[in-house]
Amino acid sequence: MGRKWAEPSACTWELTVFSPLCDQPIQSVSFLRGGYVELPPTSLSPESELLATFATQNNSGIILAALGRDAEKQNRRQAHVPFFSIMLVEGHIEVHVSSGDGTSLRKALLHAPTGTYGDRQEHSISLVRNRRIITVQLDETSPVELKLSALAESKTINISNLYIGGIPEDEEIPMLKMRKSFQGCIKNLIFNMELLDFTRAVGHEQADLDTCLLSERPKLALHGEDSELLPEPSTLPHPEQCAVDIAPGYVPGAYQFGLSQSSHLMLPFNQSAVRRRLLVQLTIRTFASSGLIYYMAHQNQVDYATLQLHGGYLHFMFDLGKGRTKVSHPTLLSDGKWHTVKTEYFKRKGVMTVDGQESPMVTMVGDGTTLDVEGMLYLGGLPSQYRARNIGNMRKRNPKGLGESDLLVGKKLDTEEELEPDPDPKSAVKEGYRVRSDLNITLEFRTSSENGVLLGISSAKVDAIGLEIVSGKLLFHVNNGAGRITATYEPRAAKTLCDGRWHTLQANKSKHRVILTVDGNTVSAESPHTQSTSADTNNPIYVGGYPANVKQNCLSSRASFRGCLRKLTLIKGQQVQSYDLNTAFDLQGVFPHSCPGAES
Repeated sequence: MGRKWAEPSACTWELTVFSPLCDQPIQSVSFLRGGYVELPPTSLSPESELLATFATQNNSGIILAALGRDAEKQNRRQAHVPFFSIMLVEGHIEVHVSSGDGTSLRKALLHAPTGTYGDRQEHSISLVRNRRIITVQLDETSPVELKLSALAESKTINISNLYIGGIPEDEEIPMLKMRKSFQGCIKNLIFNMELLDFTRAVGHEQADLDTCLLSERPKLALHGEDSELLPEPSTLPHPEQCAVDIAPGYVPGAYQFGLSQSSHLMLPFNQSAVRRRLLVQLTIRTFASSGLIYYMAHQNQVDYATLQLHGGYLHFMFDLGKGRTKVSHPTLLSDGKWHTVKTEYFKRKGVMTVDGQESPMVTMVGDGTTLDVEGMLYLGGLPSQYRARNIGNMRKRNPKGLGESDLLVGKKLDTEEELEPDPDPKSAVKEGYRVRSDLNITLEFRTSSENGVLLGISSAKVDAIGLEIVSGKLLFHVNNGAGRITATYEPRAAKTLCDGRWHTLQANKSKHRVILTVDGNTVSAESPHTQSTSADTNNPIYVGGYPANVKQNCLSSRASFRGCLRKLTLIKGQQVQSYDLNTAFDLQGVFPHSCPGAES
């Protein structure tokens, strides 16, 4: 029989993270001939966050310009005009912020690791404001901070016009460094947890909505005055070209976390409503075994409440200032299925409900009577600059950064149990692996690139093994200390390995011999040094790439793998080790349990 509690006199605060299913918003726009889109203005409050994704083959252009007006003169010729902008300038990103208080302009400069962000690849930028501090981050690179003046700490940067991709020709905006329009694609623009819908634009010129193009589509020929256009070319990959990358699509009614460093949502609430009773409800789908789901705390973090995932199980913890109370639930959450979760504390009791099943009720520790927290709920993770004192070892247990969790909240989404590296992935899946004399490696992959690292294990000396794709060929390297042995698989048809289809791989090391089998085709090689049989390693297994400061003696390329990997297994004799890539102790630029695009 269910538990009954009397209704409290104070308000009960409940969070249900759902979105109604309605018309899908347009989330992307292409600028190929100059132009801009103007959206309803959104001001930059003292606690706010902006996220966006862009891709271009050019080196300069305005990505976003958020402009205010002078309070007295109502024009932008004055020096004290609040604004912020994100611009691509000669291959790097510049962020300019002015609070409009008469102090000097604040700037952040972010250089691309490859030399330019105009590399045709998608890049994600986040701008997080925490009062005076504005943190800017590109992809997985180190964040850069701006510090506003003390006068601006609690001041909202009020905006009257929000332009994307450029500005109107007749606008006089002297504070902007340049006027050049962006050329390429801008999408997934999120402001304070809200996905901005380009269908709500208040104005636009030379912008193609609901597309994500880097160049003009080829025009189709006509056969006579009244003839129809020729049919669109087939989307199947041509035998002489690699498959085209397809990015993950927008999922209505859902919020996905863990795809970038420190991904999170910040939900404001009335803190007085949770002092005597807290009720948080949300719907979760995840494959991850650990991660931070939500966190709220007092400024000094003595009082707090948090929901975390450890070992695939949920743990609800809260402290009213007199000692931590922990509530755990026996339902396995990391099964990739949707679960409705409710966490509550009321009248010195704590309880958690998953899919209607209640946990044992736990009596609160200590004699605290109220939960005194700030009115901000962090969902799915924490900002990079936030230092939580009460999340234990979540930083170590979550491979993608502080408090991140691969979860979706809201509408259901079908995904595959795979790992999809982005253009710069590095995944170390085991620390201290010993290759020795015999080893059999199996995995499956699909890719759109002719080059990329699949796997590498290398000692500090010369002993190592490596699997890589180089110029469309698949290479298996082994060095037992007496020189490299390489088995090379070259497909009969060019571009076969980068056709976007799944390919199977088996790489076998047997003492001084190597055998490589790809899609049932076998090649082999052996060393003339028959007495040299063991690759003496005790080093991490790197999958999809490896860090810049790491040496790999059996890889000839640093090109990171682009595509999807799954079913990685290492076999030594009777010992079979299958690796869940999501449990890697280090993940950089990798999206676990995802594989965008339809398989060809």
